[in-house]
Amino acid sequence: MVLRRVRPWGGGESDIIIDGGSISNVVDHDPDASYPEAEVVEGESWVALPTFADVHVHLDSTRWGLPFKPHTAGPSLIEHIEADRAGWREDLPIAQKATRMLGRLIECGATKIRSYAQIDSYAQLERLDGVLAAKEKYAEQADVTIMAFPQSGIMIDPGTADLLDAALARGVVDVVGGIDPCGLDRDPKGHLDVVFGLAQKYQKPVDLHIHESGELGAFSWELVFERTRALGMQGQVTISHGMALGTNDAAVEAALIEQLADLDVAMATVAPRRSVQLPFRRLMDSGVRVGLGQDGMRDYWSPYGNGDMLDRLYQLCLQQNIKYEDDFRKAAYVATLGGRQVIDPDASRPAHDELMPGITPGDDADLILLEAEGLTTAIIDRPGLDKRRIIRRGALV
Repeated sequence: MVLRRVRPWGGGESDIIIDGGSISNVVDHDPDASYPEAEVVEGESWVALPTFADVHVHLDSTRWGLPFKPHTAGPSLIEHIEADRAGWREDLPIAQKATRMLGRLIECGATKIRSYAQIDSYAQLERLDGVLAAKEKYAEQADVTIMAFPQSGIMIDPGTADLLDAALARGVVDVVGGIDPCGLDRDPKGHLDVVFGLAQKYQKPVDLHIHESGELGAFSWELVFERTRALGMQGQVTISHGMALGTNDAAVEAALIEQLADLDVAMATVAPRRSVQLPFRRLMDSGVRVGLGQDGMRDYWSPYGNGDMLDRLYQLCLQQNIKYEDDFRKAAYVATLGGRQVIDPDASRPAHDELMPGITPGDDADLILLEAEGLTTAIIDRPGLDKRRIIRRGALV
């Protein structure tokens, strides 16, 4: 395949030559050049980017596409958990909802996805099976990694530790999850013993939801850092949400960011609407892997979300009050290559300020074309699906 006359990262017009699912060459566009042996996709000077990576999505809790329900959960974390547990079986089967949501993510331009699958004493492994069905349906269109996620807690929900173990023993789970070891489980040692113990037993990475803020959040982070260091799990741990940043003083935040970089602990943000903002530019400049996700999709947690990572990228830029071209580029990097590096720590790590990161010979041919004047207008205007083209391993999706 040849993507003819496209603009990688909004730069000069180029032809991208794809062979065997990878980019074999990128050449300046020559209007007289012909490619008689290739399938040619006319790019019409559209912006070309690596496809989006959604590093934090709950395919098992979505209500996207179903009749709207007003939000009824109380303000606390546990009240949101209980609202979800009380309501999700009233809807379509998990497999049907998750499959529809995953298809939506792909058609909008995401081909690298990390999804949570809630495991607790109520759901057992039912929600995991639903996410697995979605993954299998779209195995050719997207790489989906699945996290066993104890959203209802571990220590306060007896039996969950054994269910997590059973899920991992099946060999279908890619990541061990955890959540607020202090604020929810109120037993950080017990919680992290289970999470990191299973990670060691099954040789899997860890991703922890840590909504905890201020000193409590920093304390939980320090416990995670201790275990990462002691178990030699550098590059295998992600902190999601990470509200400890933005709610501590400058000295504490600097020490936390230094340890993130030293231990290669990744960060995942969903660009939350609340005032606490992840300082993603500072994290990137410190060498921390940072990815973007969409969280829940119109579910019992929130009425927001539509499966479009370009919309979430716009939300990140709006939340961070981004105005300058270089910062738009960094945000787009987080939503594409940064997310790939969170999901796969062995993925290529080109610098965010390289000319065409992720669109050079040898890179995967997972690309999205957007009809736009440039990168910034692509983010601000968010062209519709009829003005996007998604290429997956060298094939037009």
